[in-house]
This record gives sequence, structure tokens and C-alpha cells, in this order.
Amino acid sequence: MFGSIMRRPDVVMVEQWRAAENDIKKDSFVWKDVTVETQMEEDSLHVSVKAEDTPVSRIRLRWHFKERLHGQVLGDAWERAYADLEWKNITPYQTYPWYVLVNQGQNTAGYGVKVRPGAICAWQVDPDGITLWLDVRNGGSGVLLNGRTLLAAQVVFETYEGISAFEAAQRFCRVMCDDPIFPEQPVYGANNWYYAYGRSSAEQILQDAEYLSRLTEGAENRPYMVIDDCWQCGRYDDDGNYEAIYNGGPWVPNAHFGDMKKLADRIREKNVIPGIWVRLLQDDISDIPKEWKLPSGGLDPSVPGVLDLVRDTVDRIGSWGYRLLKHDFTTFDIMGRWGAEMACEMTEDGWHFADRTRTSAEIIVDLYRTIYEAARPHDMLILGCNTIGHLGAGLMHMNRTGDDTSGLMWERTLRFGVNTLAFRMPQHGAFYDVDADCIGITKWIDWNYNRQWGKLLSLSGTSMFVSVAPDTLPAEQEKELSQMLIDNSVRRPAAEPLDWQETALPQSWLADGKEMDFHWYEPWGLRVGCANGPIWETAWREASSVLE
Repeated sequence: MFGSIMRRPDVVMVEQWRAAENDIKKDSFVWKDVTVETQMEEDSLHVSVKAEDTPVSRIRLRWHFKERLHGQVLGDAWERAYADLEWKNITPYQTYPWYVLVNQGQNTAGYGVKVRPGAICAWQVDPDGITLWLDVRNGGSGVLLNGRTLLAAQVVFETYEGISAFEAAQRFCRVMCDDPIFPEQPVYGANNWYYAYGRSSAEQILQDAEYLSRLTEGAENRPYMVIDDCWQCGRYDDDGNYEAIYNGGPWVPNAHFGDMKKLADRIREKNVIPGIWVRLLQDDISDIPKEWKLPSGGLDPSVPGVLDLVRDTVDRIGSWGYRLLKHDFTTFDIMGRWGAEMACEMTEDGWHFADRTRTSAEIIVDLYRTIYEAARPHDMLILGCNTIGHLGAGLMHMNRTGDDTSGLMWERTLRFGVNTLAFRMPQHGAFYDVDADCIGITKWIDWNYNRQWGKLLSLSGTSMFVSVAPDTLPAEQEKELSQMLIDNSVRRPAAEPLDWQETALPQSWLADGKEMDFHWYEPWGLRVGCANGPIWETAWREASSVLE
């Protein structure tokens, strides 16, 4: 039914399609001074790579199947999802990052690698077999292992019979991650980005916190007020005018926010938990050595001094009293691409980190570990955004699994919110807690649609954050929102998208033990290209003029 890959691959290729010679006795494949070894270890196939002097970029492993494969296929995304997750027919020329599921009715197979591998991993599926790509580059250049043996991946394969594809996906995610970390209680609350879009102040945050406290009165598990991109000195110029372009460090407050410890204390006085956003690998203002910078403009996390800077920043924020750290942009600042631009690989050829002896995957995992360890003494939860989920599982409590929703256009929330909630829901409670992003409550989005998105989020078992200006909702809508937040404050089972094999935007859900149907579409249906195209830009300009 499904071909197994828990065995020596049939073909191993190194670099530019050069087939390595197979030493059957040792389960190893050799090309020049590069050795690729596969070895069964308990429940996974360990793939190791060793090289002396040759820079190694890519390894390809191929397993042939005796019986032709058929069914529907679902893979993951490189970092956040961009409305690009869906079940498909077998598409041999498509790559699937990290893992891939093949479904045949009530039977499902999972092909994947355990989290935090030493390589950037992707799969190709065709009727005759399956191929695993191991990108072991250092940035866009070959890694210099210098005789070191790299554990590139721990390959896992499981089959599930007599259960739904969704349940199979949940079980397989748990196979890939056996050491996740989670918040002790559900994390929910407010983040004013989608109504303020960075034009904010300490007083406005306190007003938001007070409003959030009123909305959640009676909830034993208290909400978080997350200060987003707006508090750092680079967000405003010397005259106090909002700077729309620069959102990097240094991570010290601007005049609109002042004493950040005092602000955290005042938020806590309102019976709300303070949280904060940061972009740790971007700083064009401070006097930072040019050797610490990548071609993308981001800071190079392979440099010890950069990790020291990251560690100091996280420690300082924790000492101020913030108990949730949302760190953003690390994938873009390293790779120079958004996930939607990555296609078959995460970055372009030709560049490298300062330390050329480790793979990109190893360097990124080290960055995530540095953030996590710096946050631990402060009991600070980690919420990754624009992070690589497969490399961050076990080092972040929560992950923003999709691109931005919106307070300006419902279509963007529908595409980037509903799609990622459905297709990354199997990772919830397996890799981390899922955050499918906010409900942007503004005059630009009809409450009839936000009500549905909020209802689904509130009962989904995942995190729910709202962006709503205080005292702008009619009483009845405010009451509904209050109930959604209180519902989300209690731990619930993961919601299941019942029609996810039929549509990329599931409408039928099993949430909190009840089947629910949602009506996502406006009278004209769904606008094509609205997410980042001219329609989106027009809406953004209109909103920006009002925000000014």
C-alpha cells in the first residue's frame, strides 16, 4: 500500500547529481571525501554526512517503491504558511518541506524527519518512489565539515489505518517531536497591531490593557497584553514622527513609551500579563561591526558577539517584567526571503555565514536555543513569528504559523488565518501551541465575518489574540467578543477541519465537541490577488491616511 523508507536508500546523490558509490556492508555511500551513512536507530533512520575538505551543499536520497503510489498528498511550509497549504494529487515536481503525508481514504502514511535536524529537509513524491533532499549548506555555500560527522536527519515513517487523515497527521507530528514545550495554560489576549499598525504609545497600551481586563473579567486564567512593533527607538524619528520603514533595534524605548519596566508594572496592575514584540536580528542604528552583518542586512547568528547581543536583549526585556516574548523576522533576516518566495529551497546560492563549519539548520537552532535559555530565568514564554517551526519545536512554546491576518481586508484574514489554522492544526499540542494570528476588529471588516473567525478561534484550542480599539464596539458585539476571550481562556481539544481534503479554506469544523459550519465568503466571493496586490495596497493607503 505504502512504500517504506526505513531501510538503506536505493540511490544517494551528492552535489551536482553525482551518484555516490554504495558500500553495502557499511550502509554508506562515498563520493570523493564525502561519506553519507544511513543507520537504523530504534524508531528512525539516522542519516549522517562526513567530509574532510570538500564543501558539501546538497544530498539527495531516493527510495524506489515496488507498488505504484497513489492518493492525496499534504506537505508543510518552510516557515509561516502563505495560504499555500492544501491536499493535492501527487505532483512529482513539487517539494514538500519537512514532512509529507499521503492519504488513501482511511489509510495514511507519514514521511518526515524529527524536529531540529542538522539539515534543511524537503520531500518529493511520485508514483514510483520518494526522494529526500538534505540541504546542508552554510547559507548559500557548501558547509566545511573539516572531518566532522553531521547528523543531518532522523528519518521517520509511519502508517495509520482506519482513522481520518487529520488524526493520522496529529499522531505523526508527535512522532516527529518527542520533547515539545508548552505554556502551562492557554495563552490569549490582545495586540493592537491590526488597528494601530505601529502608531501607539504607553498610554494607549494601558488603555488597551484596561479594556482587555474588563472584557475578561471573571476569567481565572488572565490574558496577555502584547506590545507589538512600536515601542523601540527606531520607530520614531528625532522629531517624534512615526517612521513607517524602520522596525529594527536597538531595543530601547522611544519617547512615546519611556520606562518599560514601569509600563510592565502598570499593565500587571490591571490584572493583565505584559508581553512584547522584538526583532532580534535587525539593527541598522547601533555601532555594530560590519563583520556581524549578513548579505540580507540581518545580524549573523553564527557570530558569538551577535548571540551575546541577543542574549542581553532577551535578559533585559525579561528583567523589565515581560512574560511573553514574541520574536519576529529571524528567517527573513537570515535567508533574505519570505516563505512565499522560497520555492524549492530557503535561500539563494553564493553567500555564507561568518562561521562556515556549521549548517544553516545548526546555526538557526543555536539561535533559538539562545533565546529560549535567556528567557527561562524570567519564566518568559516564547512566541516565534517568521520562525522555522521544524527547527524551533522544543525551543518555543508557541508559533505564529501563518502570515499576517488583517484589520483592513477580510480576504487576507481568510486566506492567511483560516488556511494556516486548518492545515497546521496537527502541529498544535505536538510541536508547540499554534497561533493562527489576530482578529483585526476595525470598521473595514464586517463584524459578521470577524464574529465567525473569532468563534472558531475561541473554541479551537489554539491561541487567540484580538486587535480592537477600546470602547469602539457596540454593546452586543462587545459582549460577544468578551465571551470569545473567556471561552479561549480554558484548555480545549484541537478543532478539526472536517472538509480540509476538499478545500483550502475549510468551512466545516469539529470544535469543542460540536460540528460547526462557517460562511466565509462575501457576496462577491473572494477577490483574486488581494493579499499583497493592488487592492491590498489601496486599502492600506486608505487606512494609513486615517491612522496618520
